[in-house]
Amino acid sequence: MKNSLKKRLYQVAIIILFIFLIFPFYRAKCEEADSKEEAVNSIQNIFENRNKAILNGDLKLIEGNYDKNTRYGTWAYEHEEKKMKYLKNWEEKQNVKFIQISPDIMIKRIRGKDNKYSVNLICSTEYSYIYENDPKLINKFRIGTSHILNIAKRSEGWIITKEWYKDPFADSLNLNNLKVDNVNQYIQSQNKRDFSNIGDRRKGAVEYADKYCGIASEKEYGYSYNRKYRNYNSQGGDCANFASQILHEGSKFRKTSSWNYDKTGATASWINAGGFKDYMIYSGRASLIAHGSYEKVYKASYKLLPGDFVAYEKKGDITHISVVTGADSKGYSLVSCHNTDRNRVPWDLGWSDKNIKFWLVHVNY
Repeated sequence: MKNSLKKRLYQVAIIILFIFLIFPFYRAKCEEADSKEEAVNSIQNIFENRNKAILNGDLKLIEGNYDKNTRYGTWAYEHEEKKMKYLKNWEEKQNVKFIQISPDIMIKRIRGKDNKYSVNLICSTEYSYIYENDPKLINKFRIGTSHILNIAKRSEGWIITKEWYKDPFADSLNLNNLKVDNVNQYIQSQNKRDFSNIGDRRKGAVEYADKYCGIASEKEYGYSYNRKYRNYNSQGGDCANFASQILHEGSKFRKTSSWNYDKTGATASWINAGGFKDYMIYSGRASLIAHGSYEKVYKASYKLLPGDFVAYEKKGDITHISVVTGADSKGYSLVSCHNTDRNRVPWDLGWSDKNIKFWLVHVNY
């Protein structure tokens, strides 16, 4: 009887110990988990507000999402303001209207406490737009971005105190230097193009690009690159590497001693944007359609076919390569690329600086 009583008293003591020592720790953990979940939900709301601001042209929708009392919070807000103005200018040049912008966010890591968190995430954003004179046909493209941001809870709610991401529109200043009326009148006069009769090798290029354009690809592909190849983003960029993969894996172009990739590395013409452009043209595997400023080449861009490519020149250097993967409802060429990941994006979007020149290149299949 005594032993039974002692056992019960021991059990009660354990319960009391749990209540006074362990339960507060457990409760704190639960509260921290709730706080993280709240922060994640707030990030989703902030990204959606950004897109609403673009669609409505209303900066007030995002002002409260940033800590404008700090330098980094102000910079993050000003960057979104600049992006919104650029997209508005591009809409006017193209005579289109964005009708929906949908973000798909994946949190890769979240760390912190006391309602202050550092977050790594990726965002695959689908943009939908229509041409003003043909609103029934909806065009879509996707852009993928990687973000590092700090978020904190204040009395007014969760706000961003710092953010960094490689913005696909960062190379764009404005479109005021263009004769917009002439450009959009020409674009509006064009018709949808039919690519159903292109060869299998060109189709293979498009299929490969769709599958492996990283964060800009469809969710079913895992937002990842082809793991057979190295990712060169940390070494200056992966755009030429991806273009080379598209032509080799998708279009079955054979490697050569000059244009090659293996386990030991890659040749310059495989991974360098300028080297890729020069090799393709001088080897005879491609030929130049047009070269120059946007106003000089935009009419020639309608000659581009899926599997061709565009090279982007800044201050005399080729800094980027995109591969043509389709055309929109007005026949305007669309491209896909790495860093920043783009999937079937209008070929000049994000490259509207007046000092940028374009190389439109036809690949000889």
